[in-house]
Amino acid sequence: MHHIVSVSLGSSTRDKTHECEILGRRFLIERRGTDGDMARFKALMEELDGHVDALGVGGADVWVVVGERRYAFREIEALVSGVRKTPVVDGSGLKHTLEREAVRWLETSGTLDLSSARALLVSGVDRFGMAQTLDGLCPNVVYGDILFGLGLPIRIRSYRTLSILAQILLPVVTRLPFQWFYPTGEKQERRTPKFPEVFDWATLVCGDWHYIRRFAPDRMAGKTVMTQTLRTADLDWLRTTGVARVVTTTPVMGGETFATNVMEGVLLTLMGKRREEATPADTLAMLAELGWSPNVIDLG
Repeated sequence: MHHIVSVSLGSSTRDKTHECEILGRRFLIERRGTDGDMARFKALMEELDGHVDALGVGGADVWVVVGERRYAFREIEALVSGVRKTPVVDGSGLKHTLEREAVRWLETSGTLDLSSARALLVSGVDRFGMAQTLDGLCPNVVYGDILFGLGLPIRIRSYRTLSILAQILLPVVTRLPFQWFYPTGEKQERRTPKFPEVFDWATLVCGDWHYIRRFAPDRMAGKTVMTQTLRTADLDWLRTTGVARVVTTTPVMGGETFATNVMEGVLLTLMGKRREEATPADTLAMLAELGWSPNVIDLG
């Protein structure tokens, strides 16, 4: 049986284990939270090294991509530097492929007319596939990187502007403590609504779930939310806000979805490749073989 473990800096209350069969091969998939304890995270990654088929980095990004350039968060990179044998993934491979195709699917499936939508992507550098695809399909996009990453009331309205700002800021930002920009541990369970007028403006809210949940207002009536990892409690909360439907980019397993880093680990295991060996074409071919597509959950 193949074993995939996502070690997360997030809350252990979101831990999950699931056994399944994919393309005739058995998988044990786990998510283990370390409640923001970085020393514990590093120790667990090194303890599992060589004993599982893939290790996912959860609750954090190792790499963010803008254009053709990739930037590593130094603090997170250091936490996985001791892993020598097992492939380490953070979901960036699927953000480049699966999430890009998921946005196109919204249009081609008739789920949402992007030409008339108003999209809020809560963080573009984190979901660069989404960001680039929205830029080509949706004329009204707000990228919330400065709004929610830095807390400044500045709306970025084009991917070109986002790229320019990112190339200026990311060499500095990626050297700073990761927790300054992204909630870890119990902070992921806290809600601090911010810039509600931007959410009110949007008809489509997409991107990282922890950012959406943390900053969204109490009411989002009639909106579509597109994100990755959702638990039953998350869906229950979204119902209270009046959200009309949720589109998840990763498949439902055991009634819930796993994060992109977990599913990237599954794909690499099926391909028998390490992250640096797998091309976008390899990933798209495997996704086609699996028949994975976005999952629509009506909440009305």
